[in-house]
Amino acid sequence: MKEFAERLKDLRLEKGLSQRELAKLLNINHSAIMRWENETHAPNAEAVVMLAKFFSVTTDYLLGVTD
Repeated sequence: MKEFAERLKDLRLEKGLSQRELAKLLNINHSAIMRWENETHAPNAEAVVMLAKFFSVTTDYLLGVTD
């Protein structure tokens, strides 16, 4: 999940958002973002789709399948 964690963080920073701000926009717990970026937990499929839609990228990109 290293690729996912790095891409999530990069996309978040590109939008100029803190972890807390992103969590608030997505109506999820801040600790979820923190755990995903620190690779201590993996997101479920629903979260991956939500993030992909928010950042206007594909789920394959987020998961490191494509560039």
